[in-house]
Amino acid sequence: MGDRGDEDDDALVARVAHGDAAACRLLLARHLGPVHGFATRVLGDAMEAEDVAQEAFVALWRRAAGWRAGEARLSTWLHRVAKNACIDRLRRHRESALEAAGDPADAAPGPDAALVRDDTARIVGQAIAALPERQRLALVLAHYQELGNIEAAAVMEVSIEALESLLARARRGLRAELANRRAELLGER
Repeated sequence: MGDRGDEDDDALVARVAHGDAAACRLLLARHLGPVHGFATRVLGDAMEAEDVAQEAFVALWRRAAGWRAGEARLSTWLHRVAKNACIDRLRRHRESALEAAGDPADAAPGPDAALVRDDTARIVGQAIAALPERQRLALVLAHYQELGNIEAAAVMEVSIEALESLLARARRGLRAELANRRAELLGER
């Protein structure tokens, strides 16, 4: 079979089940970035996120032969596997505080702008990390992964109403935490 990028995910998974390396590459190209980004935001650690993304794709390769086309979107299923792996890691590392992964300094803006951006990202990352686990997951899925409520609820295995409730509580908690850190955000320490 060819290296067709227009095939749907179900067809590619069927090809993977028959050992097609090109289909594996196409699925990785489509889904690795979003899965890794999701895990990075939830865990605050890009290296651990790589392990989570790898776990998700290994699970897919192992289950490819049993994949039931049309039952679930592959992206939803991969996010659910990644979510479960993230929760496992968070529970194992609960005693250590999550630190937001800082971006490398950007040469384009001046050093002050880069410091402010990094400080803001760190403070927001800490505020997100301080949210209860399920609220943090809902927030990351909806806002950073840009999943719709239906897909985010499916990833979290909750009703849409429960997801919306988690999002509302997460937003309130984030707003309150950032209000408490307003002076720090504005550089008024």
